[in-house]
Amino acid sequence: MSNTTLIRRQNVMALFQDYAERALANGAPPKGLEQAFAATLQISPSMWSQIKSSRTIGDKLARQVEVATGQPAGWLDEERRQTAPTTAELAFLDLALAAYRATDAAGRRALRKQLEVLVPKV
Repeated sequence: MSNTTLIRRQNVMALFQDYAERALANGAPPKGLEQAFAATLQISPSMWSQIKSSRTIGDKLARQVEVATGQPAGWLDEERRQTAPTTAELAFLDLALAAYRATDAAGRRALRKQLEVLVPKV
């Protein structure tokens, strides 16, 4: 996978995360956010699903995404530094820490195993 492909995918996922967090904060139900974001990008939900997993974002689609989301031309191609955790991420970290601290060594190992299944090589 080329560097541009990876950068574009990371940036479009960051756009989706921002979109979803704003929508949820405004009271939108979680169900349907993916389809609504796809509509914002003027692509099909199927194409959005492919982009999230493996479809390459070509130049034409990259510019379309930028226009649809109000980003300047070339924005999707620029590598971004890791941003500070969002409110939702901080809430998750608080919950994870509380769960970790509330259990014994066996429980902590079980929590770690569950996370390793989701994110191998941590």
